[in-house]
Amino acid sequence: MKQITSAEFESEVLAAPLPVLVDFYTEKCGPCRSLQPLLMEIEGEQTGKLKIVKVDAEKEGDLAVRFGVSNVPNLFLFRNGQCVAQRLGARSKKDLLAWIAQA
Repeated sequence: MKQITSAEFESEVLAAPLPVLVDFYTEKCGPCRSLQPLLMEIEGEQTGKLKIVKVDAEKEGDLAVRFGVSNVPNLFLFRNGQCVAQRLGARSKKDLLAWIAQA
């Protein structure tokens, strides 16, 4: 899972040929840390179908403001440069996969 900056957001997310799940997190967030292994598993299982990137909401405050992120973890799913779904809070792997499939 790649950590991206505001400068990379356009190329890594908006211009990506695959759907992209963006995980807004902070280092101090316990639920964010518990979500990381699940996202890594999903990324491995969805190779070639889904890209997952991380954005540190504290370090990349401009992106957090742009997308209205006031709580973390906050997940956004982008397809063809557009946000198609958003989810707040840590979830189970099963729930995350269902949310991705539904979006």
